[in-house]
Amino acid sequence: MTYMEMLEHIENCLEQEEAFCTAACPFHLDGRAFCERISKGRFRAAYQIYRNAVGFPRIACAICEENCRNFCARKDFGGAVEMKRLEQACLAYSGLPEPARYHLPKKQQNVAVIGAGISGLAFALRMAEKGYPVTVFEKSSRIGGELWERLDPDLFLEEIRRQFCYAPYDLCLNHEITEPNPPGYDVTYLATGAGGEAFGLLGDVERETLATSREGVFLGGSLMGGSLAEALADGLAASQLAEHYLKTGRMDRRRPPSETRVALDTRLLQDAPAVEAASEEGAYDDREAAREAGRCLGCRCDACQKHCDLMNYYRKYPQVIQDEVCYTIHPASLDGNGTLAKRLIGTCNQCGFCREVCPEEIDLEHFLLESRRAMQKNGSLPWVYHDFWLRDLAFSQSSEASLLLRPRSEEPCRYLFFPGCQLGASDPRYVTESYRFLREREPGTALLLSCCGAPAVWAGEQEKQEEVFLAIKKTWMDLGKPVVILACPTCRKIFREYLPDITCDYLYPFLLEQNCSPKRSGDGRTVSVFDSCSSRREAKLQQAVRDLTVAAGYSLQPLLYERENAKCCGWGGHVSFANPDYLQKAVKERITQASQPYVTYCVNCRDTFAEAGKPVVHILDVLWDLGNESRPAPDINERRENRRKLKRMALLEWGEKTIPSARLGALICSPEVRKKLGREHLIEEEAESAVLFCERTGRRLRMENGNFSGYAMVGRMTYWVEYRPEGSGYRLENAYAHRMEIAREEIWNGKRQEGPGVDHRADDWASSETAGRKENED
Repeated sequence: MTYMEMLEHIENCLEQEEAFCTAACPFHLDGRAFCERISKGRFRAAYQIYRNAVGFPRIACAICEENCRNFCARKDFGGAVEMKRLEQACLAYSGLPEPARYHLPKKQQNVAVIGAGISGLAFALRMAEKGYPVTVFEKSSRIGGELWERLDPDLFLEEIRRQFCYAPYDLCLNHEITEPNPPGYDVTYLATGAGGEAFGLLGDVERETLATSREGVFLGGSLMGGSLAEALADGLAASQLAEHYLKTGRMDRRRPPSETRVALDTRLLQDAPAVEAASEEGAYDDREAAREAGRCLGCRCDACQKHCDLMNYYRKYPQVIQDEVCYTIHPASLDGNGTLAKRLIGTCNQCGFCREVCPEEIDLEHFLLESRRAMQKNGSLPWVYHDFWLRDLAFSQSSEASLLLRPRSEEPCRYLFFPGCQLGASDPRYVTESYRFLREREPGTALLLSCCGAPAVWAGEQEKQEEVFLAIKKTWMDLGKPVVILACPTCRKIFREYLPDITCDYLYPFLLEQNCSPKRSGDGRTVSVFDSCSSRREAKLQQAVRDLTVAAGYSLQPLLYERENAKCCGWGGHVSFANPDYLQKAVKERITQASQPYVTYCVNCRDTFAEAGKPVVHILDVLWDLGNESRPAPDINERRENRRKLKRMALLEWGEKTIPSARLGALICSPEVRKKLGREHLIEEEAESAVLFCERTGRRLRMENGNFSGYAMVGRMTYWVEYRPEGSGYRLENAYAHRMEIAREEIWNGKRQEGPGVDHRADDWASSETAGRKENED
């Protein structure tokens, strides 16, 4: 789907559709707003909503047929909302305030109403309120028509008087009209009642417009065979249609449709029986009415906002998001860089749950991804959102971490194990133990340690992602196009979308098929399997993990969001820099679904939850008896070192005899400093390069405590370090980084510095001048 097609598709959003009760109600009463006001005890406000919809509240309540009951979404979950009793409570506790008094200029067009029944009076009321001169002609000697047969005259006559108190009109009783559009009137409404005079126009009237073949003549009410409530609604609707005609000269405006396309999400809905009234008459008191109104589901198509973390966090629906994103990418301001939705665009986890729950399958995942790409092209995407992850991708592809192990020369390559970059970063044994099993069962299995390219995809870096995909595809083709065995659901999603020619299988169904016996016993303990959002449509994978968990002796407890309803752990889309608060909220909601430990098969889910303190294991912990439920998540420096370690372990067991040595750094860090570096996503060797730069160039200051302090540009980041020499290296006492670029050229002691590692964008740190900084954040 192209970007423009996505924009058009978002226009299908059903959020603005009427509720079921509103569509079924002849008056189109806004049941959501009405019940919401009553639930809060705001009966006077509810009365205004009711009066605006029905014209004559006491009459409408008396003749209400409760059409809404058959369409109420609550009827299958405890019984339909008792709307008529709520209307009665509204009248009882609102104080029946007088109608609003509008000081509108008197209109020039004259309006005729033929028939003083409830339909004609409703038409007259609305037109008179808007300042039109209205004359009502009635052939009998009284107003009210059919109401005399249905209601107490004291009730409806008083109600008519009350509502017309600020809407004067001329009434001609005992006056029979013999033509449909009397002379001197610009518009006429025929409401002569059941069996009344229609002047031959009844056969050609259009129900949706109430328009006849005569110019300026509208027809409705019981004359058309409807009920008394429908007659009242016709009069109110006809007034809007007639005013449209008076303003435009066109009689083609249509009434609101009597059906809705709203799609109510009921997956979390529970039964709530109707409130029983304590009074013998069955009428609600004010508290009972508030409780009953609280049962209203507020039916609207809001599944996306209920279930999508992004839309729930921002409280915005797709069309609003579309508008803000488009303005951000194509701002009206002259600077060319909109900032309205930069953070929102960067906050999307790219999990696709919005599309899963949307009845129109609106795809904000790919819309926001394309938006990132557009911003990346025009240079407006904040680089700080994705810089760390792109550097992490580069490390995964570097000689320090990447590796290709081929099968022995005599073995054809049937499988290629691609564990992804993060599995070994969490624990190298996840990869080595799995690969050992695969080689034992199928010696023709190769191993490729690299990254699938997800960071480049999520960063909108299309050139970089294509580079990664081409490298993977070339390796796969050089190996003879083996079946690729994947351990990471995110990798599978990337392969499916961008490398569809490659045949893939998952590690865990493969292990199950090969009768892999878990080495750890669950001893009957209860756990819940947390499904990765990328596995939402992978039923075989989901079931395989559950079967392996049960085979280990665990008892399973389902989660609210699992399988096809799986939600992102918070890691997807790399949102940690764009919106840390959002990430914490998402993680908290995921880990509090259940108190029991989780079993995951996405290592990012495992480590994200472990960092938040949730007892959690990876399925490979269970299969190979590795880490326990309390193993802490490795920080970013440990993850990098684990990948180096994984390469050494793999080469030692299956590869060359020459093994790359472990990295010998010049920095000495205390556990507290290491923890801070990891918490702030600062790489130890990058801080080391800043120290060495300060030492090499002499750009440093001695502090009162004897330590040295200085800074250096590392890539696009400014590292500040406090350190002191110790032995043959340096002890790092503190470090932090500004994720910004320093725009001015560096002058150090009056001389431009030259040499390797010197970044001439740096500011004159020694001078007293204010640094010129360019922050790339919104």
